[in-house]
Amino acid sequence: MKIFAIFVLLFIMMSASAFAGRSLALKEAISLALEKNNLVKAAEFEEAAARKEASASRGRFLPRIYLDETASASNSPTKVFMMKLDQGRFTQNDFMIGNLNNPSSHGDFRTSFILEQPLFDARIFTDAELAGKEEKLRGSALEKRRQEVAYMVYCACLEIQKAKGYLKAAEEGVRDAGEHERLARVRGKNGVGLKSDELRASTFLAEMEQRKITAENDLILAQLRLAKTVGFEPGETADIVKVLTPLPVQQNGVELRKLAWENRQDIKEAVIEVEKAETSVKESHYAYLPTLYGTAAYQMNDRDVPFGRDKDSWMVGASFRWEIFDGLRRENKVGKASALASAASEYLENYRKEVALQVEESRLECEEAAKRLEVACHSVEDSEEAMRLINRRFENSISTMVELLDAQTALNSARAKLIANESDYALATARLYHATGTFLKEVMK
Repeated sequence: MKIFAIFVLLFIMMSASAFAGRSLALKEAISLALEKNNLVKAAEFEEAAARKEASASRGRFLPRIYLDETASASNSPTKVFMMKLDQGRFTQNDFMIGNLNNPSSHGDFRTSFILEQPLFDARIFTDAELAGKEEKLRGSALEKRRQEVAYMVYCACLEIQKAKGYLKAAEEGVRDAGEHERLARVRGKNGVGLKSDELRASTFLAEMEQRKITAENDLILAQLRLAKTVGFEPGETADIVKVLTPLPVQQNGVELRKLAWENRQDIKEAVIEVEKAETSVKESHYAYLPTLYGTAAYQMNDRDVPFGRDKDSWMVGASFRWEIFDGLRRENKVGKASALASAASEYLENYRKEVALQVEESRLECEEAAKRLEVACHSVEDSEEAMRLINRRFENSISTMVELLDAQTALNSARAKLIANESDYALATARLYHATGTFLKEVMK
């Protein structure tokens, strides 16, 4: 019985440890997410599929070999004639008019090995080129996904940090509200306070305790969200071990815009789309060229068994085909491909302008967040000083409980705004580097 109890205890401990929260540094969390996040894995599989497709397209330059086994039976004069001839079973009696016109039914097993080799087909080159462009496109999409997931991890870590800050502020609010309630009760016992002051203080304390409960729940949700982003199993939580600081921004607007044009993966994707459109134009022109294929075949025929050989034969040859007129379809396809190439170029230029606007917008938001953070720091200092003065006035029966709680509410609000502005500034710097396409590089330095 004791052994059974020990096993049960060990099982419970192992189960609890399996779902226990894990504390991670930012770089560790990003590395885990790049390895385990489902979105990154999906992008990796898509890149692998494009790589295989590119290899398959290049395989069209190589010969194709077929094995073909055909069984047939007939009493058709021409077919029976050819079956016997292929099998080497043709005799003098088969030339008799009656046997030629009304032959007996005859069977044939034909085994063929066929080789086809493209000697000239310009469209194979463009198909392989398009598949290579698609492979590059999927590779760029993978890198963009990695950037996005790293940014998501950073945002999730910031949410945990902000939730911890709100929880700390809520705990300070509960502590201060408890002190106000204690002071109100003391004043009531000494006959210098009002019962209404005690009730107001108790109500305020209850409100602060409710905010603390909400802050605790928000922290758990933030930890669950980080665990999901990193790639942990459902039910697991993840925490951060260090306080995140804003990323330093040293470049000016021109430098940041240049960084974005060089590093943004979506711009690279747009460039590849233009290249694909240009390749399609080239492919539509190649449709005017002829094709040349070589063929070779080895054939065995047998009357009785599959893959048998009553007689064998071989054949080599070449097939030249040149389409002279196709109802003007090629001309229209060339026009269509050229128009689509022009459209892709216009989309690229528009996207470059859009990226420049995003970078400038992120830079201005970063500057705004820095100024708001500075104001929030001063606001907390002023609120703490105001709270200290009103608390002293309340102790000396100069200020009322309403004024004291109003001052406490203002202090709590200032603390919460400071936490929010600290998080917003760190997020603004991250968003700026994300807009330039260099976030992963900057955060992993």
